[in-house]
Amino acid sequence: MFLKGTKCFTEKCPLERRPYAPGQHGQATARRRKASEYAKQLREKQKVKRIYGVSERQFRNTFERVTKLPGVTGHNLLAALESRLDNIVYRMGFAASRKAARQLIRHRHIEVNGKQLDIPSYLVGPGQEVRVRTKSREQVSVLSAIEYSSRGAPLNWIAVDRDTFSGRMLERPGRGDIPIAAQEQLIVELYSK
Repeated sequence: MFLKGTKCFTEKCPLERRPYAPGQHGQATARRRKASEYAKQLREKQKVKRIYGVSERQFRNTFERVTKLPGVTGHNLLAALESRLDNIVYRMGFAASRKAARQLIRHRHIEVNGKQLDIPSYLVGPGQEVRVRTKSREQVSVLSAIEYSSRGAPLNWIAVDRDTFSGRMLERPGRGDIPIAAQEQLIVELYSK
């Protein structure tokens, strides 16, 4: 079920839909079909896909990979998406958005365990250290993102040291640690057909 009042992250998706069809005769009909189960599942998948900024193929491959893991598939899917390097850089506050984090990574401004990486989809494991390169620490975008993120509540599965521009993933995030209003069970049902 799509929660009313949550945006679906597209230009065409209004926050609230009118209960009638468009046009001058639309209010006379005053009926709109109830969304099918498939429509709800698809909308939820599209919402999560757009939040993390991944393509359909990347999302599908991530789903296929997590189905082989023990545990709840939906929780594993969100944990795998949260463990991507671009999301970790965003969550640590080194970038203002996931898109900006992807650009930092592609331009080789980020190191993982002292090694430069330019792959935003790299899966960060517990205990790995992520830091901004020494030459890149004076960038205005990085400094402003760190300043802005210092106001937010810290996540308990990531430790960040803003003075050294580094952070460490302490553990794999659980479902309660992921601050996204998504019904991952609908995504699992969609792909299980």
